[in-house]
Amino acid sequence: MSEWKIRIVNDIRAVDRAQWDALVGGESPFLEWDWLASLEEAGCVRPETGWSPHHLTVELGGRLVAACPLYLKGHSEGEFVFDYEWAYAAQSAGVAYYPKLLVAVPFTPANGVRFLTAPGQPRAELIRVMGEVLIGLCEQNQLSSIHVNFCHSDEVEALRPLGFLERVGLQYHWENHGYRTFEDYLQAFRSKRRTKIRRERREMADRDIAIRVLQGDEIPDAIVPTLYRLYQEHVDKLYWGRLYLNARFFDLMAERFKRNLCFVVAEHEGRIIAGTFNVQKGGVFYGRYWGTFGEVKHLHFNVCYYAAIEHCIANGLRRMEPGAGGDFKQLRGFDPQPTRSAHYLVHPALREAVGRHLARERERMGLIIEHLTAQSELKEEVRLAGK
Repeated sequence: MSEWKIRIVNDIRAVDRAQWDALVGGESPFLEWDWLASLEEAGCVRPETGWSPHHLTVELGGRLVAACPLYLKGHSEGEFVFDYEWAYAAQSAGVAYYPKLLVAVPFTPANGVRFLTAPGQPRAELIRVMGEVLIGLCEQNQLSSIHVNFCHSDEVEALRPLGFLERVGLQYHWENHGYRTFEDYLQAFRSKRRTKIRRERREMADRDIAIRVLQGDEIPDAIVPTLYRLYQEHVDKLYWGRLYLNARFFDLMAERFKRNLCFVVAEHEGRIIAGTFNVQKGGVFYGRYWGTFGEVKHLHFNVCYYAAIEHCIANGLRRMEPGAGGDFKQLRGFDPQPTRSAHYLVHPALREAVGRHLARERERMGLIIEHLTAQSELKEEVRLAGK
């Protein structure tokens, strides 16, 4: 450990892009330098928005061997692993909950590695070292807690001996069970659901709505402002909505990140009426931002799910993660999968109380996932064949 140089970096642009991305490798696209730097450069992530970058890096012999995206948070918004009740409990006990530390990708409820480590380096040890540094930062700066959201199970295991608590949630994911065509996917359902999906698909043709999928260099720059307006329109419709991203971020994505972008757009009479902003990498399709300029029955299901699934099948993608929420997704072949996070609370009494709560929550979540899996719309032989 004495040979490792630990640094806290307040702007990811101070970290060499090539070295950071070499750590990411084939892992989550949201950990890539271009994504994180664009959030900062566009001003979506900055102290004024409650997201102060303090990225943790570990160097060996002048080379980056480990890192994690780290933020000092002044609130709990944009995290999707909800800890508001913990904040209320801390306040009632006279403990200042904010600010806190967060290891995560801002505004992105997508699973992925959170502690980046170089190939050939002792991964578990480096995760432990970074965990110890995070605890030290909390104690030295009188911060309440550290939260590592949507992380891998090996990260939870490496952090557990340090006193981190595991939290289990769930999302609905689509798995490609060897489908060669969209019809193969339909055949995985029982007949009643299969008929309903066909009917929902036909409705687009009946309304003269065409759906197109654009990926990579197929995406024209002129379409990007429209995708931003769709995102903005959707957020404005939600009473709980938060406009975390801005037009500048969308522009930077078009400049820097097209290699991983996939837009699905619905058009009527030559005009875009709805669309989704998606990210893909390593055989995984991540549904991110949806919007429509007018309500059309079943348009959401066709753009967000059916067209995306058809794209995944045609391109050999193995999984689709559409993000948080939405029990209706299971009706369309998305089954529950556990998500994990790790949490360290400095105050002993608060840590003990949260620990008891999480133990009960993990047990309950396991039963919920088991129950929902049994209620899958997919034929049992299809699900079992995919295991």
